[in-house]
Amino acid sequence: MFITGEIPWGDEPPFHAPVFVVTHHPREPVVKKGGTTYHFVTEGPAHALESAREAAGGKDVSLAGGADLVQQFVRAGWLDELLLHVVPVLACGGRRLFDNVGDQHVEWRKTQVLDSPEVTHIRLRRLPTPS
Repeated sequence: MFITGEIPWGDEPPFHAPVFVVTHHPREPVVKKGGTTYHFVTEGPAHALESAREAAGGKDVSLAGGADLVQQFVRAGWLDELLLHVVPVLACGGRRLFDNVGDQHVEWRKTQVLDSPEVTHIRLRRLPTPS
């Protein structure tokens, strides 16, 4: 199951599972080819996560979104793993991913790096918070 803040991917998205879109604009679900249905959640990220976990039935839930949505999940402590995709293009704007994540100390361990001239993929695993 996936949580996102937008609807990309065209007529046949690669998910083949329910996708929960966090939005302020209520809409009816959108069914796409291949088993992907977009559900629009206006009750906030916590409700989207609860719905995705229920639909996943014990399987993993993934988050795809912009900085604002990722920041909310980091602040709430809902992310176990973070995949960053770094593209060498200066976009002249946007939001900084790790701004507004709160005062808590969050530590990540790099577990994988896949590099190419076009993109670098970095997988980070959240370390347990010291008690």
